[in-house]
Amino acid sequence: HPPVLTWGVLFSHPQDFTPVCTTELACAAKISFEFKKRNVKMIALSIDSVADHLAWSKDVMPFNSESGCSPLPFPIIADDEGALFNVKGNISLLKKMKVFVVGPDKMKLSIMYPATTGRNFDELLRVIDSLQLTALEKLATPVDWKVHMRVGPKCGVSIAIHV
Repeated sequence: HPPVLTWGVLFSHPQDFTPVCTTELACAAKISFEFKKRNVKMIALSIDSVADHLAWSKDVMPFNSESGCSPLPFPIIADDEGALFNVKGNISLLKKMKVFVVGPDKMKLSIMYPATTGRNFDELLRVIDSLQLTALEKLATPVDWKVHMRVGPKCGVSIAIHV
């Protein structure tokens, strides 16, 4: 068996309390077990303060009726000084939401969304499955690939079935 390697996903949000970002954090919290199954640690980031994040978390969790008022299962980084993304004054970047998937060795994926469009978490999990598979095996995953489907050859490796 190969060693279990830790992956990470970082979701950035332009501001706390926005309708799209609130529903995204609620969805991420609800399916956090899916990330845990894949050995992916989750973290969020927003340009607001820790106090704002704590208040926002109380708004987020009621979207998950079975979760009630439990805490978020992942932390939110407060980047109220813009130190991590250095976007203060850059309005076009402040209005974007970003997601980064980091493998054990390097960043594997970055996607930027407009603040008006929520992320598709099924697609994010599908991409993580593909990234993890292709990091271990010399394979390529075709369009709309899902776990247990055929994968195509890469680097001269014959077609295989992932089980």
